[in-house]
Amino acid sequence: MNILAIDIGVGTQDIMLYDTDNTIENSVKIVMPSPTKIIANRIRKHHNDILISGVTMGGGPVNKAVKNHLARGYNVMMTESSARTIRDDINRVKSMGIKIVPNSENHPELGNIELKDVDLNAIREALLQFDVTLDFDYIGVAVQDHGYMKGMGDRNFRFMKIKEKLDVARSPEEFAYHKEVPEYFSRMNGVLTTLKGYNTTIMDSKFASVCGATCDNYVKDLNSYIVMDIGNGHTLAASFENNKILGVFEHHTRSLDPEKIVQLLKKLENGTITHEEVHEDGGHGAWVTAPMNGVECVVATGPMRRILERTDLTVHYAAPAGDVMMTGPVGLIKAIKSNHTQ
Repeated sequence: MNILAIDIGVGTQDIMLYDTDNTIENSVKIVMPSPTKIIANRIRKHHNDILISGVTMGGGPVNKAVKNHLARGYNVMMTESSARTIRDDINRVKSMGIKIVPNSENHPELGNIELKDVDLNAIREALLQFDVTLDFDYIGVAVQDHGYMKGMGDRNFRFMKIKEKLDVARSPEEFAYHKEVPEYFSRMNGVLTTLKGYNTTIMDSKFASVCGATCDNYVKDLNSYIVMDIGNGHTLAASFENNKILGVFEHHTRSLDPEKIVQLLKKLENGTITHEEVHEDGGHGAWVTAPMNGVECVVATGPMRRILERTDLTVHYAAPAGDVMMTGPVGLIKAIKSNHTQ
């Protein structure tokens, strides 16, 4: 069985092509700039009005590039599905001066940009340069999607859905969606649209990384631990006992210093951390189902993980499949294999 796993962040897209008949360490791996960075650069290169089509994808650099294009005095037209990249609330997109047009709109005289998080043609062409054929039975993609419900802030909505998930699922691989995704996850559904016809698994990128960290050889022998995925933008921590998640909190990495991290982890351990305190501090939130019975160590992953070196915590830096950059893809592979064997 061949599995293509793609973890898409703000900075990079981390890609693994895994053949289950071989050791995972020998998989084909690629780390490339993220789709949102690539497309933002394409927008910046245009010096004329542009038409943006495609599906909802990760914003960040794309959003900034669109705003700068408007500020330079150019017109921007977007289809409704692509416009949700800017904001799920289309009226807010219109208020920025962006014109919403039908999907059938065609303007060959303008600059044309297509939005999508996954570009299989680009991956296929890159691999062909090394005589590798992009052949897979299953594909897994990890993206961060806060979800959207009118009248509720995205941070509160995100943790409402995390809480609902923890009420019925405790293993990190159970946070994956196979072939179908709830309608309120517009970015994830954009990925499904792009990959129509494939056996697709979708995960939130934070939970894919947490899932991947549990595949580290050292972590497999632990019973009580906390996984921290410390990313460029967001940090998520999940407490574990007996391979089950007891609680999580998520904050913006820029708001965390070593002292605050230690304080939050202690509250996560003893089950006293609250959604309100994290949310009011500018973070996403928290939810805990039970306190832990001690912590053997903190398992760290993510590009900003070295901040933990400035604490007195016992830390293990996870590298599943021998590569910290493959933590997300390994988590996706674990979720796909788990679902396949059910």
